[in-house]
Amino acid sequence: MDLSHSQRASSVESPAAAGTDQHGSIVGRGARDSARLTRKWFHSLDETAQSGQGAAYVFVMASMCEVLKTFDLPVVFPEVTALQTAVRGTSEDYLSQAEDLGFSSDVCGYLKADIAMHHRGAEHPMGKIPKPLLVVMTNACNTYFKWAEIWGRMYGAPLTTIDIPNERAAHSLSARGSDDFEFEHAYVVKQIKELIAECERVTGKKFDIDKFRQHLAYSNVIGHYWRKMLHLNASNPAVFNALTDGLAYLGMVNCYRSTPEGAEYFKNLYEELEFCSRHGIGPTIRRDGKEVPIEQKFRLGFLGVPCYSMFRGFPELFSDWGGIFVTSGYMMFASGGIHFDHEYEMKDPIESFAEGLLLQVRDLQSGLFFELPNVESKLSPFKLDGIVYHGVKSCRTASSGLVDRRFHAAESLGLPSLLLESELVDPRVVSKAQMKNRVDAFFEGLISRQQQEVIAAR
Repeated sequence: MDLSHSQRASSVESPAAAGTDQHGSIVGRGARDSARLTRKWFHSLDETAQSGQGAAYVFVMASMCEVLKTFDLPVVFPEVTALQTAVRGTSEDYLSQAEDLGFSSDVCGYLKADIAMHHRGAEHPMGKIPKPLLVVMTNACNTYFKWAEIWGRMYGAPLTTIDIPNERAAHSLSARGSDDFEFEHAYVVKQIKELIAECERVTGKKFDIDKFRQHLAYSNVIGHYWRKMLHLNASNPAVFNALTDGLAYLGMVNCYRSTPEGAEYFKNLYEELEFCSRHGIGPTIRRDGKEVPIEQKFRLGFLGVPCYSMFRGFPELFSDWGGIFVTSGYMMFASGGIHFDHEYEMKDPIESFAEGLLLQVRDLQSGLFFELPNVESKLSPFKLDGIVYHGVKSCRTASSGLVDRRFHAAESLGLPSLLLESELVDPRVVSKAQMKNRVDAFFEGLISRQQQEVIAAR
């Protein structure tokens, strides 16, 4: 969401130069469009707020956008608005105010920044945020319920819960067609129909199933190109950095999910990145006022959540050594499950949507608590040189078990790994110097390992 500071150079002295001329300004188009669409999204929320109208409040994981957009409801993602306070350098004031209100220092940073914003009349660095007209909460994160209850108390907004049955243990998914799966699928279908009825009551509009089908079709397009885009980074050089460019793409996949703008954006983005892949064009980083290509010496995987309070500085700790994040668990679970290979069917759209929701949320939860096959596996297509685990103080959901997972990956994969700890949006508890020391030691170990492999191969 206008988060990517590693813009691609618009003119590249390489075999791609002729292709860039031929294709106009294709290289860098995704970064420009994401910045424009981010401003448009916040502007639309500001207009809604200024008019006195409300919006649907939903969370990134299991956002139900396809249903809500069918009723023309503006959608607010509190995680997105909260993280933007850190990127815009204002989160510390919000967090301090929330703690003055009685919230503990180890409560989710997103929640505290959001609640303080509401106590300020919903004033945000990117514009005013509309009040909740309807709140949809899911069990994809243990904080969602209490967070939503606060909005309910502040605004009297109706709360709707979507409860998705999850795995009971690692790799214990009930198979499609089994009695357990059919029971759980029916349970989700019933909840979606209850949400539809609540949307009808709140908006005064009747549910239009054909309009719902159209929004599902847009999500199908987005999911198709999102998955193809993720796979492009299996090539060398990688075509985007998952901790810079990838976060901008995440903003688009959430805020423009199930919309024609989102479908067009990802179709165009894949065209750009596929062009870059064919011509060996990788992402860039700004140095001395210029955009220079990242020297891709080490291919890294990332597990955990980003450090938004040090948004530029964190990935630069790695790119300065030639490290690039080619894959990220965050781009999977924070994409609302659209990375999961499921296509909505139009014959029975509600049933298909429920099935996709059940499968997507289960998959992203499994990746949070057990393992991510594309990262923590010998069969990973990304050919990783190392894995970085990043735990944060205020997010137990994403950070629990990272230490154990790191040891398991080291033993089973033999890959070098690094564990860092910081915070989501709180700059007060982030030590760049301390992290730099650990990152430098990590890369010194990677270099030594490569040298030993060269010697052993002689």
